[in-house]
Amino acid sequence: MIGATATARQGLTPKALYRALAIAEAITWTLLLLAMVAKYGFHLDGLVPVAGPIHGFAFLAYGAMQLVVGHNQRWRLATLLVGILTAVIPFATVPWERSLARRGLLEGGWRTEAGDDPRDARRIDRAFRWGIRHALLMAVAIAVVVAIVFVVLLQAGPPSEWLG
Repeated sequence: MIGATATARQGLTPKALYRALAIAEAITWTLLLLAMVAKYGFHLDGLVPVAGPIHGFAFLAYGAMQLVVGHNQRWRLATLLVGILTAVIPFATVPWERSLARRGLLEGGWRTEAGDDPRDARRIDRAFRWGIRHALLMAVAIAVVVAIVFVVLLQAGPPSEWLG
């Protein structure tokens, strides 16, 4: 990828980050589904309040990661939206990650320097590269935003109660 720095110096690559969060999202789906089976099949109500928020946080983190990796990899909007949609379908994140990897859409490092692409001159791309160069600060900022959304959604209650 043009403009991407060598991944050996960067530690966590876009591909590794994507894979880790796709797997985490699928694991938390498993926890939530098992908790729901325990609740509705065996009247054990105590597991959903634990598994639900864990899955919710993983879901939000996966969505935030979609935006970051998708921007870095210059995905089309449709690819980005399908990636976000996979978090809604149980266990779809892992096959989607494998599909992206097979098509080479997760290859390359983080875009920390401007390349020949005219989009690199855009303000959003300059801000993105600054955030990638200051990865810890960007990670904290994203974590704070995810945590705020998480708290707001916790206050809103379970999704089943939002429309009724």
